[in-house]
Amino acid sequence: MDEEALAKCRRAFASRVLAKEGVQGDDALLRAFATVPRERFLGPPPWKMAGWGGYVDASGDPSVVYQDVLFALQHERHINNGSPSLHARGIHKLALRQGDTVCHVGAGSGYYTAIISLLVGSGGHVTAIEFDGELARRAEDNLRDYPNVHVVHGNGIEWPREPTDAVYVNFAIHFPAEAWVERLSVGGRLILPLGVPDVDAAGPTGLASYAGFFLFHREEHGYAAEYLGAVAFVWAEAVRGGFDSYRRLEAAFYKGGMDQVRALRWKTARQGKEWYSEADWGLVFGA
Repeated sequence: MDEEALAKCRRAFASRVLAKEGVQGDDALLRAFATVPRERFLGPPPWKMAGWGGYVDASGDPSVVYQDVLFALQHERHINNGSPSLHARGIHKLALRQGDTVCHVGAGSGYYTAIISLLVGSGGHVTAIEFDGELARRAEDNLRDYPNVHVVHGNGIEWPREPTDAVYVNFAIHFPAEAWVERLSVGGRLILPLGVPDVDAAGPTGLASYAGFFLFHREEHGYAAEYLGAVAFVWAEAVRGGFDSYRRLEAAFYKGGMDQVRALRWKTARQGKEWYSEADWGLVFGA
């Protein structure tokens, strides 16, 4: 396929992905999805497409990757380049602006980092954190043409290291890390997949059993919260323990009501009714 035809394919893909999530009027996000070459971030073909029965080899025609499906980054570990429509929803909700600073935690090989990079522009900056060494090296290579991106091979729960306008977390975890919450600038936004892992006798298997996208917005005197919907992400590789918390959070998801969460309690005493509670944080019903 020649470049002109592939460009048309990307534009059609971008329109379909945003329309699926009901994202209207976000022209910058539409352009970003229509611009970034997804095939560049998947490694050499044949690409492995995820399906209900496992992975199948896709053709080497790059047009095949412009579908709202998962493609493997490390198929033996079930690590994928995530659902475009899901990330369109999440990135749209981050409401990124030109000049913003963003921390992309769990960046994989960098595809969604590249989209974020275009949204914040040359005046903005994106720090991409990836725990897996092989994926971090791939991300650094893939993102060489994005000068406002810095790739870090490190533990995502330790970043950002300075005040940041937005934090976008792309692995499931059962708590919001301190750095994500406390280093948000006032007006900053945090999105994370809060959930519990699939657990067997040896511990977390690497897959999240229950997870929901939550958006947190730092205000002058606290953190507003919004539940964005159910999601599936790999489990936080660097996080261990917390089995009692897993069970309590799992029970909260079973009970439902997460769509009524309106605030994050952070390092204060519990005062109102909460959907989920820990000693130093909780997800609060009502304002």
